[in-house]
This record gives sequence, structure tokens and C-alpha cells, in this order.
Amino acid sequence: MMESRLNDNMLTNWDNIPSLKLGDFTLEFEISPPGPELQEVAKKELRETPEIQNESIAQLKELLKAETDLKCPLDNDAWLIRFLRPCKYYPESALKLVKNYYSFKIKHADMYDNLKPSREKNIFEHNILTVLPNRDQCGRRVLIIELGKKWKHNKCSLDEVFKGCVLYVEAAMLEPNTQIAGAVVVFDMDGLTLQQAWQFTPAIAKRIVDWLQDAVPLRIKNIHIINQPYVFNMVFALFKPFLREKLKSRLIFHGTDRKSFHQYVSPKCLPACYGGTLQLPRVTGSQWLELLLMCDKEFDAINSYGYKK
Repeated sequence: MMESRLNDNMLTNWDNIPSLKLGDFTLEFEISPPGPELQEVAKKELRETPEIQNESIAQLKELLKAETDLKCPLDNDAWLIRFLRPCKYYPESALKLVKNYYSFKIKHADMYDNLKPSREKNIFEHNILTVLPNRDQCGRRVLIIELGKKWKHNKCSLDEVFKGCVLYVEAAMLEPNTQIAGAVVVFDMDGLTLQQAWQFTPAIAKRIVDWLQDAVPLRIKNIHIINQPYVFNMVFALFKPFLREKLKSRLIFHGTDRKSFHQYVSPKCLPACYGGTLQLPRVTGSQWLELLLMCDKEFDAINSYGYKK
């Protein structure tokens, strides 16, 4: 049963779920169907019922058949659901998301060509991109991006940071629980220097914002900015012109105010460095890489779809 579920959710055939033992804790992709609690969230927030799901899958399939220059796995219902869930099962909206997602990949082919974990080891080894081993109190994945003290900008470029984020998001898209509950992103800017701030350009800012606003088939619930120094204002000024109201409303600035941060992410779900009480060890970028490398074939499959170049 487990294997067939896995094969439904992934595009390639797997013998077992990619997982990594870390002491008493097992880090793995959560490919199994959502439990009763998240099924309720899906029903309430995404209009997800078996009837609506089946109907929307059929309609989206028909709409995609008209996209003759787009190669995609139309017979894979789990793949179609990945685009339907963030769009609350409205097939026309899901079609638009599919088109945006693949158009963005063409537009930024320099970022996406043959993008897979085995080709992007550097970003993970720098340990500035990590996902917490647990979910938050709402069942969401938490991605932490540390672009200050840990970031050696002359050894790891912003383009590499972007690619690492894309790899994490593509992996998160495989998880039904994450498709429903979504994800939160935490930018920890502690120690950001002027030299690092200069790495950001309007073109980089526009690409990141366009990606988040139009081309991510995942519910990004909030983006938290914490520990930001004054120089961060210079960086944010580059992003501001491209932000639409929806994303702007999801950006929350906390500085060093932990109480403010804890209003959104429970301290029970956070490590001590963020004022939390979580007992699980932080998972390093290298450990996540080890897990992602087990999915290299899946990324080959992901890369095989899209608009003809």
C-alpha cells in the first residue's frame, strides 16, 4: 500500500520512501495521504471533497489538452492535484498556475536547466537554507533562510540560494500535507552587512517576487523577516516596487521581537535560538542534501516536463 501511494505522489517509481535517521528522529518526505485533521482543513479552506476533486481533475485535464506545446503528466492525478489545491480546485485558476509555472521556467532557463540536488551541493553545504524537522502548529513546513552571519556571499551566490529554495519547494510540493497546510518562510537577516546587501539587484528582486507571486504551486502562508539590521531597508527597497497587495500582506517584520514572531509560529515548534522550546536537533543543510539526493531521479522527471523550447 505504502509503495503504491508513493508512486502516485511521485513521478518516478520508488522502492521505499526517502528517509534519513538522525538519532531517534527519522527525517522523511511525508508522502502518505492527509489525516482527518488536515482533510478537514482541505474541505474548509480548499473546497476539497471527493466529488469536487474528481470533477476538477477531469476539467483540468481537458483544459491542459489544449496546451499542445506543453508536455505534462496528464494521467497522474496526484500531479494535477498539486496545482488544484493552491487554487482551491478552480480548474481555470489551476490552468493559469500551470502555465505561469512552466513559462517562468522558460524565462529563467539559466536557473532551471537540469536543476537537481546533485548539481547544487554548494548551497546546502553552506547551511544557510534549512527546513525545520517538524511542522508548525498549523501543520505547515518552515523554511529558514539565514542571509547574515552564516552567508559567505563570495562563496555562495544569491542565484544558488534561489535554486536551493526552488529545490525545497519542489520537494514540498510532493507532500499532500504541505499542499494543504502550506509553508512559512523565515528570513533571518542577523548580521547582514553592506557588502551582502549589495549582492541584491532589481533583477534578482523581481525574479524572486515574480516566482513567489505567480509561479509557486504552494500555499506560502507568511514570510517572516527577523533580526533585520538597518541595512536591510536598502534591500527591501529593491523588492517593494514589485510587490502586489496579497504578498505584501503576508510579509511580517519582527526584528528581535520574539513575542511578535511567536504570535505566528508557536514557541513549541521553534528551536531555542528563536525563543522556542523544541527539543529536536536542527537539521543541517548537508543532512537535507543527503535526503534530497535520494530524489535526484524525481527531479529528472520534474525537469522533463514543460513548454517545448
